[in-house]
Amino acid sequence: MTILSPGEAALILFGIFFLCLALRVPVAFALALACLPILVIEPRLSAMTLVQETFNAYNSFILLAVPFFLLTANLMNVGGITDRLVRLSRAMVGHWPGGLAQINVVLSIFFAGISGSSTADAASQSKIFIEAQRKEGYDDSFSVAITAVSAVLAVIIPPSILMIVWGGILTVSIGALFLAGIVPGLLIGLAQMATVHAYAKARNYPTYPRATWGELARWLVVSVPALTTPLIIIGGKIFGWFTATESACIAVLYAGVLSLLIYREMDLKGLHSALLDTGKLAAVALFCVGTASAFGWLLAYYQIPKAILAGVSSWGMGATTTGFFIALVFLVVGCFLDAIPAIIIVGTILDPLAKAVGMDPVHFAMIGIVSLAFGLVTPPYGLCLMIACSVAGLRIGDAIKDTMIMLLPMLAVLAALIVFPQIALFLPNLISPEFLR
Repeated sequence: MTILSPGEAALILFGIFFLCLALRVPVAFALALACLPILVIEPRLSAMTLVQETFNAYNSFILLAVPFFLLTANLMNVGGITDRLVRLSRAMVGHWPGGLAQINVVLSIFFAGISGSSTADAASQSKIFIEAQRKEGYDDSFSVAITAVSAVLAVIIPPSILMIVWGGILTVSIGALFLAGIVPGLLIGLAQMATVHAYAKARNYPTYPRATWGELARWLVVSVPALTTPLIIIGGKIFGWFTATESACIAVLYAGVLSLLIYREMDLKGLHSALLDTGKLAAVALFCVGTASAFGWLLAYYQIPKAILAGVSSWGMGATTTGFFIALVFLVVGCFLDAIPAIIIVGTILDPLAKAVGMDPVHFAMIGIVSLAFGLVTPPYGLCLMIACSVAGLRIGDAIKDTMIMLLPMLAVLAALIVFPQIALFLPNLISPEFLR
C-alpha cells in the first residue's frame, strides 16, 4: 500500500517538473528533481531508487547505437563527405526556384539517412547554409526557418535515434520502424521543397544555372560511397545481417574509412573534434534517457497511466480519432520536452490506448515520432530552431512566423499519415511483412 494516491503522486511529479522547466532547469535535471520528493515521502522507496532506475536504463545494448550514429554524422562532416553531398544536391536541384534553400532540404534528406540526429543536422546545416543564403539575398528568418525545419527529417527518415529508443522502450521491431519512416520522411521533404518553391516565387530568390547531365553523373559517382552508408545501415538491419547497434558500429567504421582512405580529408585534429562533439551530444541524450526512465518508473509504480487512460477510454474514440488524439498529445508535449524522455514517459502512457483500438504498433510509433519532430522547431523547447537562430545571431521571435508557415504542409502530411496507415505500413508489409505480425 502506498502513502500517496495516483493523483497526489502525479501532482507532485508533474508540478515540480513544470516548475523546474519554468525556472529554466535543464530537462534531464528537472525530471530527476521531480522524482526526489516522492522517493523521500514513500517509506518503501529511497533516493537510491533514482540512481538504480537511471542506471538500469543505460543497461541496454540498443542504446549503444545512439553515440555511434552521432559519431558517424560527425565523421562525415570533418571527412569531406558532407561537402560532396552538397555538390550532388546542387547538381540535382540547384536550378529550381530558391536553389540554395532547395539544396538545404535535399542535403537534409541525404544526411538524415546517415546521422539519425536532428540536432547534429541542424548544427552542421546552419554553419553551411545560413551565411551562404544571407549573401545571396535570402531573408534571415526564412534561412533560419528552412534550415531548422529540414533538420527534423533526421528523426523521421531512417536510421533515426528516436526509432531506436522507441523500439527499445516499447518493444517494436526497429527494422519495421526504419522501413516505415521512409515514405513519410520523403513526403515531408517534398512538402518542404514545395514550400521553398512558393517562397522563392513570392520573394524572387535566386537560382543556379542548370547542371549538365555530365556534371550530375560526375557528382553522383563521387558521392556513391557516401550514399551507400544508409543502404548498409538500413539494409543490414532489415535483412537481419546485424542489429541496430552493430549497424551503427559498422557505419562508424565505414565513415572512418571514407574520410581517411577514400576522400582523405580527415586528420587527427578532425578526428579529435568529431569524438569530442559526439561525447557532448551523446552525454546529453543519454542522461535524458536515464532520468526519464526513473520518472517513468514512478508513473508505473503509482499506476498513473492507468488512471489517466481510464478517463480517455470512456470517450469511445475510434482508431482514426485516437490517432489524432495521440498526435495532439505528442505535439503539445514536444513543445516542452525533449523527444527521448517524451517517448519514455508519454509513449508508454499512450501505448495501451493505441492497442485498445487495434492500432498497429508501427503506425502508432510513426504518428508519435513525426509529431515529436515538430517539437524540435516549436518554442519554448525547439532545440533545432534555437541552434539555427544561435548560428544566425537572430532572435527566435523573428524566425517564428516563417517557421510556423513551413510547418503547415508538414501538418497535412501528419494528418494523411493518421488517416491512411499504409503510408507508414506499405514498405514494411512489402519487404518484410513478418515485422508486423
